[in-house]
Amino acid sequence: MYKTRLVCLFLGLLFVRSVFLAVPIQAGVGVKPASLGFGSVTVNTTSSAATVVLTNNGGQTVSILQVSSSLPEFIVISPAMPITLGPHGSATFQVVFRPDAAITFNGSIVFSTSRMNGGAQSISVSGTGTTASSGSSTSQSYLLSASASSLNFGNTLVGSSASQAIALTNIGTASVNLSQVAITGAGFTVSGLTGAVTLAAGQSFSLTVSFAPATAGIATGSLSFVSSATNSPATISLYGNGVQPQISVSPASVSFGNVTVGVTNTQMLAISNPGTATLSVTQASLVGTGFSFSGLTPPLSVPPGGSSAFTVSFTPASAGSLSGNLTLVNNTLNPPLVLALAGTGVSPVAQLSASPASLSFGSITTGASGTQSVTLANTGNSNVSVSQINISGAGFSATGFALPVTLAAGQSTSFSVTFAPTTTGSLSGSVTVTSNATNSPLAISLSGSGAAAVSHSVTLNWTPSTSSYAGFNVYRGALSGGPYTKVNSAFISATSFIDTSVTSGQTYYYVATEVDSTGAESVYSSEVIATIP
Repeated sequence: MYKTRLVCLFLGLLFVRSVFLAVPIQAGVGVKPASLGFGSVTVNTTSSAATVVLTNNGGQTVSILQVSSSLPEFIVISPAMPITLGPHGSATFQVVFRPDAAITFNGSIVFSTSRMNGGAQSISVSGTGTTASSGSSTSQSYLLSASASSLNFGNTLVGSSASQAIALTNIGTASVNLSQVAITGAGFTVSGLTGAVTLAAGQSFSLTVSFAPATAGIATGSLSFVSSATNSPATISLYGNGVQPQISVSPASVSFGNVTVGVTNTQMLAISNPGTATLSVTQASLVGTGFSFSGLTPPLSVPPGGSSAFTVSFTPASAGSLSGNLTLVNNTLNPPLVLALAGTGVSPVAQLSASPASLSFGSITTGASGTQSVTLANTGNSNVSVSQINISGAGFSATGFALPVTLAAGQSTSFSVTFAPTTTGSLSGSVTVTSNATNSPLAISLSGSGAAAVSHSVTLNWTPSTSSYAGFNVYRGALSGGPYTKVNSAFISATSFIDTSVTSGQTYYYVATEVDSTGAESVYSSEVIATIP
């Protein structure tokens, strides 16, 4: 099995003997030639280098991200990746063939670019390994290959470090002396080379590259190897992204204000991470009498841009100002976040008020009634429990309440008081409300007077149209012209009638009819009007 080996090196001064095959120029990225044929090359020797040119035929900038070979016998010698090509710009790569068996090899070289819908170009490569004839001599080659064309450290937490190994292999036929390693780029370091190293043909040497970002953001760099190889200096590109969590709590401090002793007040808070790495809250500790929190159980992870809600509570056990702190230990570069807490415990006050404080029903006719509403309100800062509502005084009664009832601070309830006098004269009474309030019992005075009922009537007289009448009917309506309703229950034999079923303040419209001995009834008489004072 053959492993793909990608060599990222600066262009060496190698003779190109391959023949370019023309390819049509079109929009996008073009590659010339379309194929490379290396012919016959002695096993374990390296061919001369063939040149490949990639051209950006479009009007937009294109990046060459990676170059790879499908077979390790075809080795690409390239500049450090990525390579940016402006409009109509080009880049040159070299390919050599080093067979390790006396067989024919067919493979491909793939160029990956940033261009959408066609981000890869490839050429075919071929060559045949042959056995060296007896007594023949081979020329010496000096080539150094890196195990990767670039190192990508991805997201690395600021303040931490990530490492990757890079191997250098002498793929030539003669020894190569590695004399120097140079690295550029903020946060990148290399270790493992303490002095010059000589690599025999086929020998490898490993180094360690580390990325330790000090600040958040993208970092790029390069690693160069100076040697006696013909492709010195060999360079690989470096990439890393320093990421860092941040912590924010909203609100930044909590003030509960005045809270009644024994009562719990709560507030909702949110931990947010506006950073670029996952926030980890590893510890939450609270100090301060009467304060507590819930919904926050470390370790807590908050992704970048995310948030997590929790609750802080305050239950004062005594009156007075109290303060505390909630400390959140986290993985940001800042010290632990300290959230200030404050609140004041106030002594419980149970106070009940009535509105109105007294009721006056005025004058009400005996047999009639009047109703008024009373509102009970808890004007203290602790619960009030109403256990009894008693009413006294002739003609007074109360409805609309279900006892016992408990009113929280600021809460209210209502009930009704009715006055229905049965006697005339001034009457008085009271409503007594019994509760656990400090001003219990609460008394509401009642007053009213009973007035005698006033009798009203309408007297009607008429003249018969004939002397042979059997009787009369009287009709009444609320509107002029009717409709009318008969008032009398039996024939009226007289030529007059008194209507006592009238009400003060109303206007009535009357008509009468005459009934003969056969029971026939005449038409309505003319209409008369009566207004009751």
